[in-house]
Amino acid sequence: MILSFLTPVLHRLALRWPVLLYAATWTLILTVMVAVASFSPEVAFVSAISQSSPFSKACGRAGLLRVPMDVAGEKLCLPVHLFGKSKIDWIIPPVFAAVIVTGSAWVVRGMGLWEFDEAH
Repeated sequence: MILSFLTPVLHRLALRWPVLLYAATWTLILTVMVAVASFSPEVAFVSAISQSSPFSKACGRAGLLRVPMDVAGEKLCLPVHLFGKSKIDWIIPPVFAAVIVTGSAWVVRGMGLWEFDEAH
């Protein structure tokens, strides 16, 4: 009974295998591009405020951390205890990843990659 149900489904998937592979490839490429574009500023910020960075040692006092500003000459030093993980840091990355993958799938679907001639 189950085998008779799966046979048409597997046959349709076999016909669409190149399209599925194409869609998965584009979804992966879009996801990686968005991840790199989103996380590269975060990596730059974290490396700039790390305690070993010469940029952060410019405050001159222990317990203070220099924060990068838009204007190169300005200096903003904040207490170190303000920089830490919060509980929302556990929620935002999975939600962000789900939104990006869903958006990528919608873009691939919107480009019409699922439409092909079934006459062969």
